[in-house]
Parts: sequence; C-alpha cells; structure tokens
Amino acid sequence: MKKSDALGLARNAMKWNLPLLSWRGVLCLWLPLLVLLAGGILAAQKLFRAAPTTIRLLSGPEGSSYRNTADKYKKAIEHFGVKVMVLPSNGALDNLQQLANPKVKADVAFVQGGLTDGVDISHLFSLGSLFAQPLMVYYRHSKPVEMLSQLKGKRLAIGPEGSGARALALKLLKANEMDGPPTVLLELTGEEAANELLAGKIDAAFLMGDSATPAIMKKLRENDEIEIADFRQADGYLRKFRFLSKLTLPEGAYDLGKNEPPRTLTLIGPTVELVARNDLHPALSDLLIGAAREIHGGPGLFRIAGEFPAPLARDFPISPDAERFYKSGAQFLYKRLPFWLANLLDRLIVIIVPLLVILFPATKIVPAVYKYFMRARIFKWYGALMAIERAMLAHPSPEEQAELLRRIDAIEKAVNEMKTPASFGDQLYVLRDHVRMVRQQVEAIVHSSNPDSVPAPAIVA
Repeated sequence: MKKSDALGLARNAMKWNLPLLSWRGVLCLWLPLLVLLAGGILAAQKLFRAAPTTIRLLSGPEGSSYRNTADKYKKAIEHFGVKVMVLPSNGALDNLQQLANPKVKADVAFVQGGLTDGVDISHLFSLGSLFAQPLMVYYRHSKPVEMLSQLKGKRLAIGPEGSGARALALKLLKANEMDGPPTVLLELTGEEAANELLAGKIDAAFLMGDSATPAIMKKLRENDEIEIADFRQADGYLRKFRFLSKLTLPEGAYDLGKNEPPRTLTLIGPTVELVARNDLHPALSDLLIGAAREIHGGPGLFRIAGEFPAPLARDFPISPDAERFYKSGAQFLYKRLPFWLANLLDRLIVIIVPLLVILFPATKIVPAVYKYFMRARIFKWYGALMAIERAMLAHPSPEEQAELLRRIDAIEKAVNEMKTPASFGDQLYVLRDHVRMVRQQVEAIVHSSNPDSVPAPAIVA
C-alpha cells in the first residue's frame, strides 16, 4: 500500500463515528422497522378486512315485489346488528346499471337475467339465483292469446325505462318483429298500465315483479275482462334466450275456491340473481345468502322447497365466497360467534397479525442488529489504527511522521469521547489500550528519527 493511501485511511477515520441513537441511527435501524410494520398492517387489512356494518341494497320501485323482498332482507339481516339501506330504483335494469357504475354507492342488487348487453359486469359477482320471475302479459279478453304475434299492431304497455319488464318485453317483441309500427309501445309504470288496461285505452300490459305491485296484478286478475296470456311457444323462446325458464302456473294456484286461474298456464321468465360487487366482504356475503335461504328457501308458486337460493352461474360468475358458503357454510368466526363479536375479532386480527408476524421476530432481530452496529463503531477504528501501522512500516518522512501523530491524536480524542452502553465498556477500554499502543509505536519511530524530539503527551480518557 502506498504511504499516501495509508495516511488517507487514517485521515478519514474521524468521519466514521456515527452514534446509533442519532437521527442517522434512527433512519438506518428504526425507520425501516416502522415501515415494515406499517406494510404488515396494510397487508393484514387486505387479508383480514373487518366487515362493514352497513349493506346498501338496490331494490325496485315503491310497492313492487322487489321492494317488498328488500324489506324482508332488511329485517332478516338487521337482526345481526348490520344496517341495511334499501335503495329505490326503476327496476332490475336500473339496479344493474347503478351497481355497475363505480360512482354509485351500492353493494348488492336484485338483477334478472338477460340484462347485461352493453353493461360492464367484469367487477360483478352473483351470490346465487333467488327465484324465477314470470313475465305476466295481461290482455283484454277477446280470444285467448297464446302467441305474442297475436298482439301485433296493438297498443302495448311494456314498462318504464330501467325496468326489467321493459327490457325483456323489447327482446321478445323484437324476436316477433313487433318492436315497431304498427305495434304501439308505451312506457307506462305498473299502476298506469293497469289503469289504462282496465279503462280499455290499451290492449295488453307486460308486467313483472320489478315494475308492478302484487296488489296491481291481483286487481287485474279479479277483473272478468282481463286474462293472462299463455305462452304456447315457451320451448321455442327457451331455445332462443338461454336466460329464460319455462314456468307453469297450475289451475287454481291463486285461489282454489274461485279457480284462479281457470286453466293451467305456461309462462316464461328469467331467474333473478342477487348480484354484488367483487369487493363485498365475505361476512356480508354470508349474511345475504343466509337471509336468501330464509326468505326464498320455502315453496312458492314457481319453486319447490329448497330449490333456491342456488349457485347457478348464468349471466354472472358465482362469487368464490358464495361457492364456499354453499359448500361449507359461513366463515369460521361468524359461524360460531355472534356477528358483532366475530366482527370485533376480525378488526383485532388486523392489529394482532402484524404484531405477531413482524414485531415478535423483531424483538430478536433488533438487538442483534443493535449489537452489530455498536461493535462496528468500535471495530472500524481498528482499520484506522492498522492503516497507521502500515504507514509506519513504509519508513515515513519527518513530515509524514508529524501527520501520523496528528492522526493518532484525532483517533484517540474521538475514541475517548465515544459513548457506548455499559455492556460494550470492555471493548471500548480494550480499544483505548490499543490506541495508546499504536501511539507509543508512532512516538518511538519519531524519536528514533529525531532523538532530540520530545514525545507529545498522550490524551487521557
């Protein structure tokens, strides 16, 4: 090694004394630990999201069967301490459009099949099919209507904008080449359509549960001049529209005493699904499916007991959380504990997991790192001392000898001022002894080169 290099190493030794508890020590050791802990908490929030305490449910118009069903969900779910906000809408299509719009604050909605054309559903999942919903075509009695083509050129009420009834009616009418003149299509609400039909101002009305109330449909059935169309071509419609189901309304199903309807009718209709956004919390998914089983699990006009809800993938993929629920039931905590307690534990997990995964190992790692830094502060002075010794072996000139004395003075002063914990005191005192030893060697070389020189006094700790 060149003499200049050795002297340079010694000259820079003063710059290496960085106390561990200084702001630099905090940046080097404690700040990364805090960043790691914060990252762990964020990761835990992703893996163990605490369940929200509110569900926003898109339903349907006031008084519609969709709205009535939403009220049943509200009653069933709020029993567990979760608030349900029932949001009104214009019907199934409006539900889907709002749910697909990320700007709309909604979590779940009733959506019938066959409405996804032109709608981005990539972030939507189905929690299961809830029930089959028939399309009821009421018409003024003249002769039995068994095919929609018999209504060509008539005045037809197809439901308001945003309703599932209107969307389905337009698909069926288009398939019969009846979606334009001479057929007159009127966008009337359920009540408006019923009143116009009873008054003889229109010839037929397309009604579904999202656009008309049960009371309106009952009023139409009880009028002797109003009949329900029988879909003789039901099988043909099913071949053309895969989202439709063939439904049977048995004779006397509405009223056995009055024999309503007076004959068995063949109907068609889509299945209504409970659709949610893909960020719905698994616990809320479990609550919703549990409520669905309670509300739709029994027998009905168009279902047998236990048929619904069902994980039937139609227009939407089934949610992974829904698949898990149908196979094995609710999540472990929510299956065995009250919802409020399970939710509280979920929130605690967000804090506990990072503490266990990060802080517990850190209690072993940080002391080791601390010890490493403290030993490094002491040992790096040995590098400076070794550099001085190598410089002495290179037969330094008088000027270089004077420089070595100044360097050893600086090292001795820095070492004497070094602050360390008592546990490292033995190493510090050994270092001071070694500094004195190197000083004596330097002074011996200086004295041998200049016998008349007087050694500089050593710095006392």
